[in-house]
Amino acid sequence: MPDVRLASSRGKWILLTTILGSSMAMLDSTVVNVALPRIGHDLDASLAALQWTVNAYMVTLAGLILLGGSLGDYHGRRKIFVLGVVWFATASLLCGLSPSPGLLIAARALQGVGGALLTPGSLALIQASFHPDDRSRAVGLWSGFGGIGAAVGPFLGGWLVSGPGWRWVFLLNVPLALLCVPVALRHVPESADDRAHGRFDVLGAALGALALALLTYALIEARGATLPVALTGVAGLAATAAFVHVERHRPDPMLPPDIFASRQFTAVNLVTLCVYAAFGGFFFLTALQLQVVVGYSPLTAGTALLPTTALMLLFSSRSGALADRTGPRLPLTVGPLLCATAMLLMLRVGPGADYATDVLPALLVMGIGMVTLVAPLTATVLASVDTARAGLASGINNAAARAAGLVAVAALPLLTGMGPDAYRSPAAFDAAFGRAMPLCAGTLVVGSALAFTLVRRPPPDCRHPECRIHGNVTAPPLERGRG
Repeated sequence: MPDVRLASSRGKWILLTTILGSSMAMLDSTVVNVALPRIGHDLDASLAALQWTVNAYMVTLAGLILLGGSLGDYHGRRKIFVLGVVWFATASLLCGLSPSPGLLIAARALQGVGGALLTPGSLALIQASFHPDDRSRAVGLWSGFGGIGAAVGPFLGGWLVSGPGWRWVFLLNVPLALLCVPVALRHVPESADDRAHGRFDVLGAALGALALALLTYALIEARGATLPVALTGVAGLAATAAFVHVERHRPDPMLPPDIFASRQFTAVNLVTLCVYAAFGGFFFLTALQLQVVVGYSPLTAGTALLPTTALMLLFSSRSGALADRTGPRLPLTVGPLLCATAMLLMLRVGPGADYATDVLPALLVMGIGMVTLVAPLTATVLASVDTARAGLASGINNAAARAAGLVAVAALPLLTGMGPDAYRSPAAFDAAFGRAMPLCAGTLVVGSALAFTLVRRPPPDCRHPECRIHGNVTAPPLERGRG
């Protein structure tokens, strides 16, 4: 049984290590959007290249995050966590030194692999190391500091882009890793799951990531309507079918199909797909809109986005407690509607927009909607499966959210008629932004309708989330099983 106490010096070192590691991945997912216009100008990149700068990371992260957790359980959680940190930092260095859009995109894909190794590993280390009496408090501190990292991410990204330059958005991860790795090797005990058998669904993970990459490519390049793009789309659908076939017939699949026998689990993941598709499109386009159209500097744009994540950080735990009393259907219905309202309010944000009267009200409503929604969504996912499968259910839900976000970033510019140089023209980008926000709002309305129709109150003895404090806008929090 794990026996490290939180008050001990070793416990504090373990907590510091896991916070540093998870903060690297969480910061990266929130700061890059703010840097996109400057990256585009410096590297002479098209809008499609900027989409890939976001999505290359998300493809490998979403496709491999379940496999990353399994590798840690079998080979050693500390070993895989440290490998993930080193991998992530090395890929970050390549990102920061990239002289062209193509090399930056390739490095971002490698970053996602590192993120898939370290993200589940940081929480697993806490569960495997701390005494059961201290585990909940340790998880609370971990998720709270992680939420702070997510909240300051846009501000930090804007400051780096406006000051030292966008490359430091990535290079900052190198000193963090140089601090994290020695502490982990010296102070964090190694652990593994004795029940892990070492049979990994590498084929399933590869097919899942390949399907996401091919479909994303087809969506991003679909403006050309060429035969290679059409063939890529067909190949993506074929890879998706192959992934489903493999998962149905493998003895130990990465994504067990029988977990979807729970109607509640299926319903809440459908809601997740809708809401995080809208969130992914919203935060990608809003960071550009504030700089390209409104004329904000990267620092001002990053600071402008702080209210949303700050509200989540301050009130997500209270929202979860309220949902325990009311049941999940009400917050999962109302939360998306509030976020849809916020996106329609963003239609007022154009040339010469005033922050206090135009931008801030929309972001406050967005934050309130996300506060209402995110914690109950996680709780409902955990409540819809057996306790032994809680970690798997959380991983699937997290991967679904990230996959939905990357598809939205790929599809929205196509659906709104953005040309390859739209971000260089304030008028063209503003017009496309005006078409994108109603699409995002409509997707949220669909998610709200699904929640109202399909989500039911879970049993009273269900599993409750440990990560109650949350500030990440790109995906719901990861949870581990109690094993």
